[in-house]
Amino acid sequence: MTERNKGLITTILWALAAAYAVALVANIAFGLGIPIAVVLLISVAFALIHGAIRYGWSGIVAFVVICLVVSNVLENTSILTGFPFGHYHYTDALGPKLFLVPLLIGPAYFANGYFAWVIGNVLIGEVRRGSSAFMTFAVPFIAAFVMVMWDLTFDPRASTIQHQWIWEQGGGYFGVPLTNYLGWFFTVYLFLQLFALFIRFRPGNETAESFPRSHYAQALLTYGVMGLTPVLTFVIGGSNSQATDAAGVVWQTRSIAESVATVSIYTMLFAVALSAVKLIQAPATAPETSAQEATPVTKEVLTAAR
Repeated sequence: MTERNKGLITTILWALAAAYAVALVANIAFGLGIPIAVVLLISVAFALIHGAIRYGWSGIVAFVVICLVVSNVLENTSILTGFPFGHYHYTDALGPKLFLVPLLIGPAYFANGYFAWVIGNVLIGEVRRGSSAFMTFAVPFIAAFVMVMWDLTFDPRASTIQHQWIWEQGGGYFGVPLTNYLGWFFTVYLFLQLFALFIRFRPGNETAESFPRSHYAQALLTYGVMGLTPVLTFVIGGSNSQATDAAGVVWQTRSIAESVATVSIYTMLFAVALSAVKLIQAPATAPETSAQEATPVTKEVLTAAR
């Protein structure tokens, strides 16, 4: 890829990241009512292009396929049996469905799962062809926690307040049960682990291409904007009202907003801050090197490069 093409793609990614941030803020601050499908499409476009740069189109398409198949199968299974998320069902608020799951859910898993994957790579190290078994396991394991952080800030509003889906037996976290988060972790870990194995064992000669800090910063900032969303929602406020879950428990919407904002600051935004520190310490470009794992020789080279 020529330097001119690299520059163009970088500009496109920054433009998509900016558009995503503007759309989210505009909906919250000004009530513009930009459809959720449009906002999601921006994040999906970003993840596709960003992932294609790192893994090639065949790699990012594999990510998409694995993600969509695993998430849809397990979501449908849970709706029918209660495993792994618990007993729930989707309303018609999110539009058309694939079997029992809205079409928008799969792309949301992909985009946000990819952002979590990037953070896992920054914190632990890059998964590449021939990576160690430990690295191949550790990255998706940590990335799955990062993904669940998002749902901690999202599910109480989407289900208990907005009724996009219904937890049929309620739950202790503002109407959401613990099984939901255990199921999320299992589902996300599974499709990220399968992708990590795909990367580790895929045929061909992968070149250990280095990427600048800005490549990772783009994804971190986009995830950070997601983390700021519940904080901004709480700050702007709005009238307090009551929301009743399927178990008949009554919740205060203002309490939900304040709680998820607090959770977001100390989970999602913490993950972004920690990742930013890692990037500043040492670029996450080596196949299996994080800032703390760098050998003395590696540290000397990085210091000299600066």
